[in-house]
Amino acid sequence: MNGFSKRLRFWTAALLVLCMGVMEVGPAAAGLAPSRVTGTTSITSTRDADMVVAQRALENKVVAQKLRDYGVAPDEAQARLASMSDKDLHTLASATKGLPSGGDGTGAVIGILVVVILVIVVLRLMNREVVVR
Repeated sequence: MNGFSKRLRFWTAALLVLCMGVMEVGPAAAGLAPSRVTGTTSITSTRDADMVVAQRALENKVVAQKLRDYGVAPDEAQARLASMSDKDLHTLASATKGLPSGGDGTGAVIGILVVVILVIVVLRLMNREVVVR
């Protein structure tokens, strides 16, 4: 410490106090950053959300195969899905989402029942007859 004079030490300390005092002038504030739309989503209403859920269910391999077995083309099913009323579309989407995946087999049974119901609803909407023998 003998290399610095008293005058240099005083002005260095004063400068440090001044710098530290200036940095403490602005109050600190914390909060959540606001969210913003990324532009990657096309869901703007509940109908759009229900449409996405129903389309994903129609893209299921089992559902697509069942529809082909009954003679319904995927394009026809998509067209009929687009022309459904909001209430019917919401009912259909509600029946397909919220099901447990995996588990002890009850999920598989429920999944198969939902697939069968979905196929029957689509066929009935297309005025096709469902005959169980």
